[in-house]
Amino acid sequence: MQAHASWEHQLLDLAGHIPHPSIRPFFSYWAGDASLRNAYKQAEVITAAHSKSFYFASGLLPEEKRSAVRALYAFCRTVDDIVDEVESKKDRDFELDYWRNIVQTASSSTDDLVAAAWADTLTRYHIPRHYALQLIDGVARDLSQTRYQTFDDLATYCYGVASTVGLMSMYIVGFKGHDAVPYAIKLGVALQMTNILRDAGEDYRNGRLYLPREELIQFGIREQDIAEGRVTDNWRQFMKFQIDRTRQLYKESWEGVKMLEREGQLAIGAASTFYSGILDDIEKHDYNVFTRRASLSAWGKIRRVPGLWMKVRVL
Repeated sequence: MQAHASWEHQLLDLAGHIPHPSIRPFFSYWAGDASLRNAYKQAEVITAAHSKSFYFASGLLPEEKRSAVRALYAFCRTVDDIVDEVESKKDRDFELDYWRNIVQTASSSTDDLVAAAWADTLTRYHIPRHYALQLIDGVARDLSQTRYQTFDDLATYCYGVASTVGLMSMYIVGFKGHDAVPYAIKLGVALQMTNILRDAGEDYRNGRLYLPREELIQFGIREQDIAEGRVTDNWRQFMKFQIDRTRQLYKESWEGVKMLEREGQLAIGAASTFYSGILDDIEKHDYNVFTRRASLSAWGKIRRVPGLWMKVRVL
């Protein structure tokens, strides 16, 4: 394994040494439980509505695991929406504490479909509560911090909102040992950096600037340039630098795919491949992330599957 950068050491410390589960996931086989079936169906609807890439990639998993990762996504989306959409601090704090309690107890009221599916997934797959609580805290960080000085600072944010998702996903798809953890962390940072680069204009309009200020200064870019959506040579060079680093993270994280259980490799590989395709789209449109949202079309995903399948097959 390559030597770790300083931010990688920080994130490995945050992940801790959670033991590899010594027992296989146990199944309640929720298909025989009408209320749980409805809960997982709601998670599927939320995933399909909010992330086509995640929905497509998770569709490559067997049914039980497919439903579980969509329950994970619905949990993450719900917590994220609390931070973004609930205006009252009192109500927001109450709802975040509600989800912390669900994580800690792995139980929920029967009328909260997302919570029911998530509590069942947490229990069945032995997902460490540590990671779910870190995700809630990571998402809540948007309430108190809107600027990041260095990439190391930003990587810690990426860990909280994305690497934790990868670490929890590992418990669902199955993994072969603790050596997979650094790769899951890296993939999470790469995925979140892709989001940050794609949404730079929209995030700024919402009052948040995730791009490292130290690096913006290095490339001669002011906040005013971002506010005005100026695609200059300086901006192009800055974005090229960011995309190159993010692609390198995708490349380095690929080694971890072979540490997953075989039936999960294609799905996780797809998530990596589809999201990295967004970087291609940003480049294709001259790094303009201010007036359009970069994306990978359905055809763009489909035509990548044969190459992805071959890449996974030789792992």
